[in-house]
Parts: sequence; C-alpha cells; structure tokens
Amino acid sequence: MKNIVLFGPPGAGKGTQSAFLVKKFGFVHLSTGDIFRSNIKQSTELGSLAKSYMDQGKLVPDSVTIDLLKSEWSKYPEAIGFLFDGFPRTHAQAEALDHILAEAGQSIAAMIGLEVPEAELQTRLLERGKTSGRPDDANPAVIAQRIAVYHNETAPVQRYYEAQGKYQAISGVGSIESIAAALENVLQSI
Repeated sequence: MKNIVLFGPPGAGKGTQSAFLVKKFGFVHLSTGDIFRSNIKQSTELGSLAKSYMDQGKLVPDSVTIDLLKSEWSKYPEAIGFLFDGFPRTHAQAEALDHILAEAGQSIAAMIGLEVPEAELQTRLLERGKTSGRPDDANPAVIAQRIAVYHNETAPVQRYYEAQGKYQAISGVGSIESIAAALENVLQSI
C-alpha cells in the first residue's frame, strides 16, 4: 500500500493533481479542505467551527482535524492507498498520521511538494475565487493570511518528512499535464 502526502501552499494545484492521481493510481483521496467544506455545507457543528477558522485564513485546530481525518480514513479498510491532500499541516498532525498508520501496519511512502512562487499562488487563488464560491479565495487579505499561515505553520512539516527521507519536490508551475507527468514519475520511483 502506498500512502502519499501531496503538499504545497494554497493554490499550488493539489486538488487538481489529486484528481489525476486518484484516477491513475486508484488512491482514496482524503482532502481535509473538502471534508471541512462538506461539513460546512451540511451545517454540522464541526463545519461551523471549521468555517470560523477558514474564513479568517487560519488553520482548524489539530485535535479537530486529526479526529476528523481518522474517522474518514477508517471508512476505507480495503483501500490500495491513500492520497492525503491538505494534511498534515502541522508537526503534531504529521506525528498523529504516522501513529494512525502505524497502528494499521502502514506508513507514508512519500510527501510530494508542489512548489509555486507566491505571486502565482495569489493569481491562481483570485481566479479560482471568481468561480469556486469560496470566500477564502476571493479576498486578497484572506489569501495573504492563508499563504502566511502556510509559510509559518505548515511549511515546517516538510522537514519532518525530509528527516525520514520521504520528501520530494516538483515544480507546480506549467501545464496540468506536465505537472501530472512529473508526479507520475515520482510515484513510479517509490
């Protein structure tokens, strides 16, 4: 079983590339952003809590995120592998994910980072905000806050996987197809 973390800042293309990877490799896609947005749409208590943080461009607290992810992960006992998108976002989440997987005799095979310049991220998010209906993509101040939170709180998770020899970076700039081809090459090498 291959468990992969697709990593990168908001707007790097994780969601777009996840769809390709799911189709190509048969992963179960676990996106914390999608899970939170689903809960928001259903007006669950968790959704309301998550929305209060997301609308400010902040991370949802680790305890809430970890419990939610563990619940979602456990729904797929027959999966051939998982693609984690938007998780882990903190060192505590990375440790929790390793613990959850270890209990099932599994581990993360690789963290693949999509690297994109900040100006490109801002442009992508504003464009996405025009069609996504997501308020966090339409407000330049919230976008700037999300990118700052990524650099300050999430980017350090990369070191956690680097220390395990599991981090590989690819450029997230270019055509969707060329980025997908680079991801496929990485996945075939692990």
